[in-house]
Amino acid sequence: MSDRTRSLVNRWLGVGLASVIAVVTLGLGLTGRLNLYISPDTVWFACISAVITLAIAVWTCTLPLGAEGDHGHDHGHAPVDDGGEAGADAGARRPLATAAVVSGGVIATGTVVAALLLPPASLSAELAMSRAGEATVLFDGADTVALGVADTTTFGVGEWASVFATATRPEAYDGATVTLTGFVTPAEAGEVNLTRMVITHCVIDARPASVPVAAADGDYAAGDWIEVTGTVRADADGTLRIEPTEVVAIDEPKDPYEY
Repeated sequence: MSDRTRSLVNRWLGVGLASVIAVVTLGLGLTGRLNLYISPDTVWFACISAVITLAIAVWTCTLPLGAEGDHGHDHGHAPVDDGGEAGADAGARRPLATAAVVSGGVIATGTVVAALLLPPASLSAELAMSRAGEATVLFDGADTVALGVADTTTFGVGEWASVFATATRPEAYDGATVTLTGFVTPAEAGEVNLTRMVITHCVIDARPASVPVAAADGDYAAGDWIEVTGTVRADADGTLRIEPTEVVAIDEPKDPYEY
């Protein structure tokens, strides 16, 4: 590989890929679709970082090829005899280093191209169902803090999932009215789960939160988005569920997550 080709590859793997990611980030931010990947509270930070990255990339491209790797001084290392043992070891390692760079470059480039070509998509209902065994308690102590203080009409699926899991006085919530939006996941006979993915920072830490809704089997397909209006009911054993008065099929919301 010639010095010029090596410099071009290095520049692409550095500022080239970073610039493409920055452009994708800005595009998603301006169209409001960056919320599919990160919390809305951090969108501004991601967009500012993308602008800074592009500014650095533009500045780097004003340098001659290879200049970014030039320290501007001589380290004073003594020349190595290519015919010696050190030279032989270096020659043996060079193909491995080249293969590692090429493999990494192909993977990184493929990832960036996929980000450009594939449309943004929310986390699927299948993923939520695969994580159904994970804890749904999204904040501890909700019963103590919220009881008699918080306005439960502002609760989303995530808050209600925590209440359903941790309420020490479930009867206190009996009769509370709710209007919740989510997608359907399977539950016990005679019920479906109304589910939302809840994220803290980004989709990597996404967890499903679900509340049971009384319904006849087969009325809803897994993954269907619905809006449920109804009443929270406490059973004799203290189990909470939602008894719906109206269920409306809806399209997936522009922002499908809770935070």
